[in-house]
Parts: sequence; structure tokens; C-alpha cells
Amino acid sequence: MSIAGKAPDEAYHGHLAQVFAQYPIDVLHGEGVWIHARDGRKYLDFYGGHAVAGLGYGHPRWLAALERQARQMAFQTNALPIAIRERAAAKLVKFASLGLDTVFWINSGAEANENALKMAFRMTGRTKAVALEQGWHGRTAAAGAVTWGALEKWYGFPRRPFDVSFAPRDRPEALADLIDRDTAAVIVEPVQGVGGAYDLARPMLQALRQRCDETGALLIFDEVQCGMGRSGAPFAANHFGIAPDMLTAAKALGNGFPVSALMLSKRVARELKYDDMGTTFGGGPMACAVAEAVIDAIESESLLANVRTVSAYIRNNCLVGPITGVQGLGFLLGLKTSRPAKEVQAALMEKNILTGTSGDAHVLRLLPAYIMNERHVDQLCDALAQIRP
Repeated sequence: MSIAGKAPDEAYHGHLAQVFAQYPIDVLHGEGVWIHARDGRKYLDFYGGHAVAGLGYGHPRWLAALERQARQMAFQTNALPIAIRERAAAKLVKFASLGLDTVFWINSGAEANENALKMAFRMTGRTKAVALEQGWHGRTAAAGAVTWGALEKWYGFPRRPFDVSFAPRDRPEALADLIDRDTAAVIVEPVQGVGGAYDLARPMLQALRQRCDETGALLIFDEVQCGMGRSGAPFAANHFGIAPDMLTAAKALGNGFPVSALMLSKRVARELKYDDMGTTFGGGPMACAVAEAVIDAIESESLLANVRTVSAYIRNNCLVGPITGVQGLGFLLGLKTSRPAKEVQAALMEKNILTGTSGDAHVLRLLPAYIMNERHVDQLCDALAQIRP
């Protein structure tokens, strides 16, 4: 029990829209990789606020940037130039090193994907998009239209704004029939998040790039969840050595402050005209300041190397108890379970470890902060070993 003797799922039902299933943890504060609950329990967080808290909680560089910018200029419209906006964009472009030299700042991953899709349709004048089975791209009209299963579960709009085809995520030979000269955009997560922390095979991504080149379709990498260092590289695109025409980033980009970015190739940026895209809060000074701070921390603290090292440690040591295999990349990992993943998640929560589930009923998802170390993984492995297969 927590607030006024009520459980967390009862304590906040007065005025909040009841649209989220919630874990039975009444969060008080966070510190590093730990979540402290109101009842005194302390949870080791392998969920990371759904892949958002890449630096963990209370990171000093992030806090300092937020306070400094808030005191200097909390907000200003895009109608007025401000140095931090351009400086953060330049830092993001250099960090990515993908030849995507133009940045449009927005607020969320869904908005970034929405604008990427819009640019593809405006540029090509075509009528169709292609996405992958099990992919997730957001809850707005266009992003939801290319999200697997959305139409049947929660989409809500009377129709999609364009035609959509879904390709199998592991059959490159199927692409020739699906991606044609009516296709404006192909949008994919190089490592699917909700789809079970499923890393696409390099030949599949290469085939997507080749088919887009053949047909003139624009390739969009949705790296909202797998990007910004989570793969152990700046972006999964770097890991696979494949450059898209557009790339979307969010979640860990702000470490908890709402910010996203649409990165554009020169080919796409040349087509931009005034009013092609717009935003009120995107590119706000505080959002750009924290994005800059996140990149600084990742680079100065060698967090990409830590992600790779600790990810390998998880793969080598966590095949215990109900875990039968590991998929994914970096710190977007899926632990395959012999019993329903929700049961394993609940058992871990009883042992003060928070993890995530996924669209695959037998995949437990790990999305920890990049500062997670091997001692933390040992606690996870010990807890898993105590859970019956």
C-alpha cells in the first residue's frame, strides 16, 4: 500500500485518463540506475523509463545543462534564432556521422516519424508506404498507419491517410514485389523495440537500401528506441553500415526531457521549403541544451564502449532460469523466456528488479541506462536463476 493506504493503481485514478496499464510501484525518486519507491523499496531499473533514461536518473551534466538553460532562456519561438539550437544540431550531426546533415527539432518520436513520412510523400508524389511486420512507429495518424496491428487494436481514425503494405521482417526476397514505383517511403526500426527487441539481419537492411535505390523510394530509419547510443554505436545505422535517407531520434536523446529530431540527407534537405514542417515547442532552448548534454556525456564518459561490454556480459551470463536465448543489440535486448515473459517480469519485480515486456509474449525486454555495469547484471542473473524455468 502507498498513498493514504491505497495501492498505486488506485491512488491516481481521480483525474488521470485511465489508458495506461501501470506497474505496482509508487515511484518517489530515482538515482543512477535505481528507482526508490514510497514504501522504502529500491528497484534496479532495467526498463529505463521505456528506453528514455539513457544516462540514468540525476546525471550531473544533464541537470547542470537544464538549470543553466532554464536560467538563461527557458523558451523561444523558432521565429527567433538562438545559438543553442544550431549548436545542438551540429553536435548531433557530428555524433551520428551518417551524412545526414540537416536536423529538424520536434518533441516526440511519433512527430518525427510523422514528418519523415510527410516529406517522403511530398518529395515523390507517390501513394504508398511500406513498413515491416511487428514494427512500431507511434500513435499519430501517419505513424500509427505504419504500425503493425494498430488498425485492429487502437488506431481510431476512419481510414489510413495513404496505402500501406507490410513486409516480413526476415525475407529480403519479398521486397521486390512490395516496394515499387508507387512507394514513397519505407520505414523500419533496425532493431525493433515493441516487436521483441528484434535486430534485423544486415542482409535485410541492405536489401531494403538497394530496393529503395532501385525504385526511388525514401528509406526512413526509425531509431526512436534503438538510437542515441542504445545499440552501442551512435545509431544502429552506424552498426550496420547503412545510411538511410532520413532518421528519427527521440527517447534517450533528451534523457527524460521531451525532444526528438528528424535528420535529413542532402537529397531530402534540398527539397525543403518554408512551411513544409512546423512546430511550436520543437527546438526549444531547454530541449536542445539537454540533447547537447546527453551527447557530451555519452562521448566523454565512454558510454558506447560500456554498452557494448555490458551487453556482451548479459549475453554470456543471463542464460539461466527461464531464459533460453538473447536477441537484440546493445542495451535494447530481448531475453527469450520458456514461460510467459509477464510471469518472469512479475517474479523479478518481487526481487526488486524492473524490466519490460514486448509484443512477443515470450520476450522480456531490457532497456537499461548506459551507465549500467556488470555488478548490476550479476544481480539480474542471480534473480533469474531463482525463477523456475
